[in-house]
Amino acid sequence: MSDPDQAVRGPPHNPGSGGWPTIRYFNQETGVNGGSYVQKTSQSICDELGTAEAMTEYIEEYGNVVTCFIDNGVGCDGKELEYVEKVKSKSFEEISKALKRLQGMSGKKMKPELSNWVKKRTKILKQFLEIKSNSDEL
Repeated sequence: MSDPDQAVRGPPHNPGSGGWPTIRYFNQETGVNGGSYVQKTSQSICDELGTAEAMTEYIEEYGNVVTCFIDNGVGCDGKELEYVEKVKSKSFEEISKALKRLQGMSGKKMKPELSNWVKKRTKILKQFLEIKSNSDEL
């Protein structure tokens, strides 16, 4: 059995590299090697991720998690539920086009509320595309 300290030392695990703290995430895509958090602002990491909203966004983004489930409405706020109802009748092509438009907006300078709404709609549209593509395969 190897030394437990060795499990987190060396590439790709370099605790504290580039300054402390080092934030790493692990999901199915990254496997045991994980991935390094990429800062989005010039703030220190502890300030950048210091709010509950920022940390939730980080977890959702890097963990590939959905908080609003379109099939039963669990976790959706009123605005999201209205959007789900609006999108239900759209075709696969219309949803794809809307998703592409929103993805083009991602990363552009906008108010935090609008950025958050773009992300929420993106997640909703991705769920619809997955459902519609699976139903077409049957």
